[in-house]
Amino acid sequence: MLVLAGLGNPGPKYAAQRHNFGFMAVDALAARWDFGPERSRFQGLAREGTIPTPAGPVRALLLKPQTFMNESGRSVGDALAFYKVGLPNLVIFHDELDIAPGRFRMKLGGGMAGHNGLRSIGARLGPDFRRARLGIGHPGHKDLVLHYALADFPKAERPWVEALCSACAGAAPLLAAGEDERYQSEVSRLAPAEKLDSRAANRERLER
Repeated sequence: MLVLAGLGNPGPKYAAQRHNFGFMAVDALAARWDFGPERSRFQGLAREGTIPTPAGPVRALLLKPQTFMNESGRSVGDALAFYKVGLPNLVIFHDELDIAPGRFRMKLGGGMAGHNGLRSIGARLGPDFRRARLGIGHPGHKDLVLHYALADFPKAERPWVEALCSACAGAAPLLAAGEDERYQSEVSRLAPAEKLDSRAANRERLER
């Protein structure tokens, strides 16, 4: 079983916020691969289905923790314990301040970059899980981060948000096959982000 968990906060009040980008990506996966109906499980909303790969279909659980962001580890940990799967079979989709808007990066392990959802998962399971990082960019000053992350995506940004979610879903067979580098490349090909100027590109490279 592959567990694909998106991070966010529950309820319509938070649905369109940048901090709920992970939920949006998981919803796109569910729609693209015709997963089953959403059910309340593991302190979250879960769907089961399969994702095709060259080696055959891979069973997957799509999970949206309903514990609020700071307690995401409880939901994710419960799901992994139930299916008796380890961290190699866990992928977390989450918003990422240190990546430019519309860009996408895969990462294995590392720090939590101040993300409370990742911190909660790391405290429960350790840091060595796979991360699907959905770039939202940085507002420029740390004092602005909370308001920025908890603000809705503006209307002008919704096309690239939807395109990136669609690309994450369309390329999912590579993710299910464990080919994270190829998955990253294919997502970026399907949803190319605007080119950065040289200074911004250098800053992003240093932050990865």
